[in-house]
Amino acid sequence: MIELHGAEQVQQLLPVYEKYFDKQAAGGGGGAEDEEKRDNVRQGVVVFLGALACHLDAADPKIRQILARLVSVLSTPSEAVQRSVSDCLPPLMKALTDDERRALVESLLAQVTDGEGYADRRGAAFGLAGAVKGCGISSLKAYGIMDAVKAAVEDKKNPDAREGALMAFELLNLRLGRLFEPYVIHVLPMLLVCFGDQSEHVREATISAARAVMGQLSAQGVKLVLPALMKGLEDNAWRTKQGSVQLMGAMAACAPKQLGACLPQIVPRLSETLIDTHPKVVEAAQHALKAIGDVIKNPEIEALSDYLLGAIAKPAELTQPCLDVLLEMTFVNVVDAPSLALIVPVLSRGLRDRRADLKKKAAKIAGNMCALVADPKDMSPYVPLLLPDIRKSLIDPIPEVRATAASALASLIRGMGGVDEHFADLIPWLTQTLQSDGPMTERSGAAQGLAECLAVLGQEHFEAMLPEILAGCHHVAPHVREGHLTLLRFLPLALGHLFEPHLQEALAEVLTGLADQVEAVRDAALSAGRVFVEEFSHSGPSLDLLLPSIEDGISSENWRIRQSATELMGSMMFRIAGTSGKVLNLEGGSDDEGISTEAQGRALTNTLGEQRHHDLLAAVYSLRSDPTLAVRNAAVHIWKTVVANTPRTLRLVLPHLMRRLIAGLSAADDDRRQTASRCLGELVRKLGERVLGEVFPIFSDGLANSEAATREGVCLGLAEVLAAARKEDLEQYIGDVVPVIRDALCDEEEGVRNAAGAAFDAVFRHGGADVAADIVPALLSKLETDDVALEGLKQVLRAQPKILASVLPKLAAPPIDAARAATLGSLAEVAGPALPPHLEALFPPLLAAMGSDDPDESEAATGAASAVLRAVPDEAHYLLLPEVLGGLEDESPGVRCAAAKLCGVFAVEAPCFDEEDDVPQLVKGLFELFIDDDESVVSAAWTALGVVMGVVAKEDQAHYLRDVRGAVETAREKVRRKNRGASVKDLLIPALCLPKGLAPIVQVYLQGVLVGKNSEVRESAAEGLREAVMSTTTSALKPHVIPITGPLIRILGDKYPGAVKSAILGALAVMIDKGGVALKPFVPQLQTTFVKCLSDANRPVRQRAAAALGRLMTLQPRVDPLVGDLVTALAAASDAGVREAMLRAIAGVFAHAGKGVQTPTAERARDAIFAVGTNSAVGDGEINAAALALAHVAAWLPDDTRASLIDRLAHELSPDGDVNDRGREARATALAALARTRP
Repeated sequence: MIELHGAEQVQQLLPVYEKYFDKQAAGGGGGAEDEEKRDNVRQGVVVFLGALACHLDAADPKIRQILARLVSVLSTPSEAVQRSVSDCLPPLMKALTDDERRALVESLLAQVTDGEGYADRRGAAFGLAGAVKGCGISSLKAYGIMDAVKAAVEDKKNPDAREGALMAFELLNLRLGRLFEPYVIHVLPMLLVCFGDQSEHVREATISAARAVMGQLSAQGVKLVLPALMKGLEDNAWRTKQGSVQLMGAMAACAPKQLGACLPQIVPRLSETLIDTHPKVVEAAQHALKAIGDVIKNPEIEALSDYLLGAIAKPAELTQPCLDVLLEMTFVNVVDAPSLALIVPVLSRGLRDRRADLKKKAAKIAGNMCALVADPKDMSPYVPLLLPDIRKSLIDPIPEVRATAASALASLIRGMGGVDEHFADLIPWLTQTLQSDGPMTERSGAAQGLAECLAVLGQEHFEAMLPEILAGCHHVAPHVREGHLTLLRFLPLALGHLFEPHLQEALAEVLTGLADQVEAVRDAALSAGRVFVEEFSHSGPSLDLLLPSIEDGISSENWRIRQSATELMGSMMFRIAGTSGKVLNLEGGSDDEGISTEAQGRALTNTLGEQRHHDLLAAVYSLRSDPTLAVRNAAVHIWKTVVANTPRTLRLVLPHLMRRLIAGLSAADDDRRQTASRCLGELVRKLGERVLGEVFPIFSDGLANSEAATREGVCLGLAEVLAAARKEDLEQYIGDVVPVIRDALCDEEEGVRNAAGAAFDAVFRHGGADVAADIVPALLSKLETDDVALEGLKQVLRAQPKILASVLPKLAAPPIDAARAATLGSLAEVAGPALPPHLEALFPPLLAAMGSDDPDESEAATGAASAVLRAVPDEAHYLLLPEVLGGLEDESPGVRCAAAKLCGVFAVEAPCFDEEDDVPQLVKGLFELFIDDDESVVSAAWTALGVVMGVVAKEDQAHYLRDVRGAVETAREKVRRKNRGASVKDLLIPALCLPKGLAPIVQVYLQGVLVGKNSEVRESAAEGLREAVMSTTTSALKPHVIPITGPLIRILGDKYPGAVKSAILGALAVMIDKGGVALKPFVPQLQTTFVKCLSDANRPVRQRAAAALGRLMTLQPRVDPLVGDLVTALAAASDAGVREAMLRAIAGVFAHAGKGVQTPTAERARDAIFAVGTNSAVGDGEINAAALALAHVAAWLPDDTRASLIDRLAHELSPDGDVNDRGREARATALAALARTRP
């Protein structure tokens, strides 16, 4: 009323209020009223007076009077009165001058610090706060208020001053609010000191001031204050730490928003302070936490505050009871910030505990926290505190802890509204841990956590990451594959129906993982598959996605995939049937009885459908025959669990089973074929005649199928049934079976015919000759019109080779045309064991056909004969080779030619070919044809020998030296007999005169020379080579000159016995004669080698070297240097044998190339020879050699020089001379040689 109407009633009201104050000052009136009533009246009068003064003019002296009255009332020991005065002062301060304001402030400051009583100082603090608010915040500095108050706080001698100053701080905060916040940071150190003041009144004032300060802080203020308080906790002085703790406790007075922002930092530090060494600090921390607990607004948490505080104070003892009561508590109200501040440290301690139950409880509560707060932002400060601990729990060794942590992680993300800044690195960390090579438990926990997170993040995020997940399932590192397969295990559990569209592609990776080489990867894949089955075998649409992949898995080539897929299929059927799948005594009892019930069977049929149910049962039954024991056991386990009566069930599923078995029999995989085969045999053995009547019609219908694989499977199945059935059970069905087999034998597809052959073999064992009589003649009759009939006949013979005896007479009757020859060749490929008894009747007509002029007939017969050679078994070798060699002696050149070709085929293709025994016989037989009168026979024999010797390894060629040399000698002898009177040089073997004539045998000689086991072999090889070279022509030898000459020269350079060297020199001499100019590249090497051999210790070596050197000079254009070297060596030689060799070499050189010797060189040679040859001390060998050399040299001397030489010899021959008898003999020998050469 005064605010609205006071301006009009100032003059009437003012005296009333002044009269009241005057009365109070005089002590009169109202003495009977008690003090409390007087304070209330006084408070009202102050308020009215202050409100009324606002309506006065600023220059009105009444204002200063009223202000003085109000200031005087401040000493009233009533806080309500003092607060009212403080509220009235701000508007009145504006009416004062600056000096008046300063004077009032100084007066109040003095009263604050020096007032006699508490009420005086408290009232002055109120007045100071009101005055500052009226003067503005700048007055704090302008009037030196803060300096004065600080000085009072620091006055160690006057506790009243310190108390007053602290009250000033308190009331300045309360009156100015956030305007005072910039000064708080300067006030805090003073408060920290005063918390430990010796005066209790000062400490109480400090607490009040701290509460006022903290209660007015803004969010920014909290950020400024907290670091200082945290730093205080690290101080070594306990009083400072105590003060910081008390200030933190005072922060409980902060506004809810500011309180929520600071508590996440305060409470953990207070918890740490509870273990401080100083009891005062610990006590302060307890009080501070209690203060925080006192501001909890949630009734449920407020009731549990003692548990929470106890768990914080004694975590080892009281964490578990606290977690227990939290889990048991039903929350109705939202959890506020102080509640979170006390709960989170307990949860963090529980997550770090070693005990699994504490970890699970803490993780569960942490996950539920977001759902209990009113605003997710309240939880935001605590996420960084909880997340590291939850991460650690996520890779805990105990599965239950990991599962609870994963759920808690997902709940946190959900509660926080998705992946914010706190979870930015969570998905990358989970992915990295998923692929780490650490313990398996870490990858499993990361997989579970990632699955839960993807479920929270939604389908879009999951589908974006799915390609990376699937790619990781076939990563090169096994631990990465294991981690991603483990993730696939948890994804269906977390995503539920969202995962169903991706089931097939995920299951494909799981099945691939089931075949992994690493057991841990296989286990992870199997676990994932079981989860798929458990989660998605509840309805038809899900089964449509799940079953195709499982059915592919049970047909896999890899047994591990089959085993795991079988187990998955069993798990699915058990779940649908509502059984646990546990069967006792798996190995015992009859297969005819299981533990299933009719109700379980109906459940399977209702869920799967009858067709699919029967098809799965057929698959299970067939897998009972799998080659792998683990797969068989798994299938038997399923069968016994879901089948009540085996015979009855088999009759129901027989069509499905037969289709599966036929498909399995025609599969490319060996295991599938073996499974189908075993299963079919077991089926027939178990049910016998009861199943045959139903099986054969299925086979008959299947053979008409357009798919070749199905027809092949039918035939294989028929073979298995025939093999497994008893003879008496089959008797009534044989008539139906034979036409099926006969038709299948003529099928266009080879695989079908092969399978039909197996079926024929099986039925033949039951029906014998009767079956053959029904099938073989029909096939023979079709040979000329149906090419496929031959293939069918081959299958028959492959199955029963003995039937060849009934086939051969018709096919091998001479003459054999091309068609029958081709048929015989084809049949020989499959009738090998039955061929030996018929070789004598088979080869003559084949050889005759091979020699036919008709190229088609000859080619077909050659192919047939080759097929026979390839088919005859090893044990019939003794029968085969004579037949082959026998044709070499036939009167017909065509037969001989064919037989020669067959020898080559025999060496290359016959499995029974024995190199060591057969090569000598083939060499001997073929060399007989090397001198045949028919050129085509000679050529065929030469070609065949090349093939035969080509089979022999190069290092083994020398083993057949004796055989080859003997064959050459025999051939040369036969040529000599044909050409009586011919010289040895003219004995040529026709086959060796063909182009490259020595090719088949040259390696035999060379290997004998190079690697012969002893000197005798090397000598024989060299002599044999000489004979072979003599038996050929220059043109035929030309391609072999270099391959032969080079090795022979190298051998001569090594240390070998004289006989070997002599033989090699003989071979080289013949090579010079036959090779001609082709040897020119080797002339320098040969010349050097021959000259070196002239000094050899062995006479035959020297003699052959001398002879060869002379022949070589026909190819040497420059003879002079050699003659000079020989003359010099002759003069220097001290050995008679060497001198003789030198003389013979000189004789050979002049005999073959004397025309190229210059006259001075010839005269020098003459003189040297004359000196040696006329020496009475030399032997006969030297005399004869000198005479020969002198005669050949003289032939190339000038006529007068030659005449002079003859005259000299004749003169010295005279008895009247000084020459002795030995000397005259030498001269006579020389003259005789000269006469023979007729120079």
